Amino acid sequence: MNEIYFIGDLSVETVDTDKNVEIVIDKDKKYFKCDICGKKFCEKQFLKKHTHIHTKEKLYSCAVCGKRFSQRYYLNRHYQTHRNEKPFSCDVCEKGFSQRCDLIVHLRTHTNEKPFSCDVCQKDFSHKSSLNEHFRTHTNEKPYSCDICHKDFSLRSNLNRHIRIHTNEKRFSCDVCQKEFSLKSHLNEHLRTHTNEKPYSCDLCHKDFSQKSSLNVHFRTHTNEKPFSCDACGKTFSRKYQLKEHYRIHTKEKPFSCDVCHKDFSRKSHLNVHYRTHTNEKPYSCDVCHKDFSHKSNFNMHFQTHTKEKPL
Repeated sequence: MNEIYFIGDLSVETVDTDKNVEIVIDKDKKYFKCDICGKKFCEKQFLKKHTHIHTKEKLYSCAVCGKRFSQRYYLNRHYQTHRNEKPFSCDVCEKGFSQRCDLIVHLRTHTNEKPFSCDVCQKDFSHKSSLNEHFRTHTNEKPYSCDICHKDFSLRSNLNRHIRIHTNEKRFSCDVCQKEFSLKSHLNEHLRTHTNEKPYSCDLCHKDFSQKSSLNVHFRTHTNEKPFSCDACGKTFSRKYQLKEHYRIHTKEKPFSCDVCHKDFSRKSHLNVHYRTHTNEKPYSCDVCHKDFSHKSNFNMHFQTHTKEKPL
């Protein structure tokens, strides 16, 4: 017989007889088996506690932060995070941990050990949780959902960041101009407007950009790629905002309104141009005769009177 049952304090586990383990078995004793995973327990109360793992029922609640747990053992272990107890220390960097399992996982940052491998693409991970998160890129599973807009996410961290859109929480502030941001990545991108740093360069024309997204959009001017298509008329666009503006032609939506005369416009740029009729602002000036214009199109037509070009 290759496998037998080894009796522990709480459960009966299947072990390999080829390994040198002490075998303790009582054939006359009744054991309680989990219908879901097949694990066996010496007492019914232990089986009852174990089933909470499968049902996701969490009976034990932290009095400090309200976080819930399926077993009292996990709750007691969690309390160490509030008491700031860190009895487990790393021999390499002396970092302290409240739980031994966290120390074991941390040690892999020094050893570069990656014991968890993806069955699909063979990518290796140091954390089991990282493997589980990665696996969702293959299954497209999104178990975390926003209670407000019901958008789904594969990672809890992404959901937490998304929630700030609804709460308008902005925890990251620019040291230069004090502008606030909900995401640190947005702050980092914004900082480049002060430093004029442009780390992203086009391979074809060598134009530099401060944001990767701006480079991606620019690259479409070379490839003529237009990935955004109108469902109504089939017209394609290289930028998403262009499609959004175009779609208002079909919906007749005019979300931008003039504060002075209440005239509505489908584009903000059209509202800005219209507003000059109230302010009499004329930002376009002719270099030849110094005549000013409120519209660029009017300026272009006027300039042809100097160049003698026929308007198109």
